[in-house]
Amino acid sequence: MYKMILVPVDISEEDLTNKAVESALKIAKETGAKLHFLHVLPISSAIINAYALGYMEIKDKATLKAEQELKKLIDSIDLPITQIAYSIAFGSPRDEITATADEIGADLIVIGSRRPNITTHLLGSSSAGVVRYAKTSVLVVR
Repeated sequence: MYKMILVPVDISEEDLTNKAVESALKIAKETGAKLHFLHVLPISSAIINAYALGYMEIKDKATLKAEQELKKLIDSIDLPITQIAYSIAFGSPRDEITATADEIGADLIVIGSRRPNITTHLLGSSSAGVVRYAKTSVLVVR
């Protein structure tokens, strides 16, 4: 049924990540789908300013840390390595998730979501944005 599942993860949110990974892994095992993990590093004004001033090491350190955490996550997944891929992006989580889903031909996005609070109602959540803008099916896991 599914061939490619995109699993956006936030390496700083272990509970959120674990729930999404568990669900995606079950589906992948049942359908033979490949899993593609994506971590999006939001671009803050501090990173933009540092980048503009030539301080690439700030971006590089953030990318390196994210890559190390993603590799740890992948090592814990009970699937052949040929069925797992990952990528790291900088930008708006919603935009990067939907763009990556299009790029890799994902036919399902499995994303974790926490219980809504006042901030989420005022600003919106990444998962709500993905549901709204994705061109493919989205499974939101709580």
